[in-house]
Amino acid sequence: MVVAVALGAFLMTLVGGWTAQRVTDRRHLVLGLAGGLMLGVVGLDLLPEALDAAGDDVFGVPAALLLFVGGFLLAHLVERLLAVRSAAHGAEFNGAARSASMRGGGRETGGRAPQVGLTAAAAMVGHSLMDGVAIGAAFQVGAGMGAAVAIAVITHDFADGFNTYTITSLYGNEKRKAVAMLVADAFAPMIGAASTLLFTLPAELLGGYLGFFGGVLLYLAAAEILPEAHHEHPARSTLLFTVGGVAFIWLVVGLAQ
Repeated sequence: MVVAVALGAFLMTLVGGWTAQRVTDRRHLVLGLAGGLMLGVVGLDLLPEALDAAGDDVFGVPAALLLFVGGFLLAHLVERLLAVRSAAHGAEFNGAARSASMRGGGRETGGRAPQVGLTAAAAMVGHSLMDGVAIGAAFQVGAGMGAAVAIAVITHDFADGFNTYTITSLYGNEKRKAVAMLVADAFAPMIGAASTLLFTLPAELLGGYLGFFGGVLLYLAAAEILPEAHHEHPARSTLLFTVGGVAFIWLVVGLAQ
């Protein structure tokens, strides 16, 4: 049952990546939606679960929130270390990527480091792996809990696939690399779910991971995805797609209760 549910996550991830690939002519809307989905997943799904599961406070602050801030800072540090700056023009790393970077097969990165996109996508794969683990752990608690978690995971895996392909491409990586990361992201939940047949995951460890990854995801949404979405097309339609992404995750979370 656990692996069968993970197969649904596998298929939904591929559908999300396929959607991101097919709408490159509306890239600003894709990025706006991706940012909204990421914000919704962090604020409405990951953090509440992390706060419930991560255990005691550390010096007056919930452990999940400390890990959340740590994930945000680590993402910022990794981006700074891997940034490719133009010394001649004094370009800022957070400057907008040129639209040609998406159409030129990754040859023009617009000041962004392709390694950052791959690192971020790898983090998404790791998150999807833990999604599978979460499904398996929930079924260890009971069928009702497993079903609720499965609904949430399978539905928001559309966002995972969408974001994995978008993040990899945003940093100027070739299409084949974006597809490879998408496929890895799709297989990850199945591997994670199958692994729970061999062990029981402590709730505190899972909660800490969710808090940490939430910080990484929020940094990517706020510092990279949303600014890029509004750089060349500061249209109200982009904002509406962002709000729609958040609303979609809210609906998913509500239905899973």
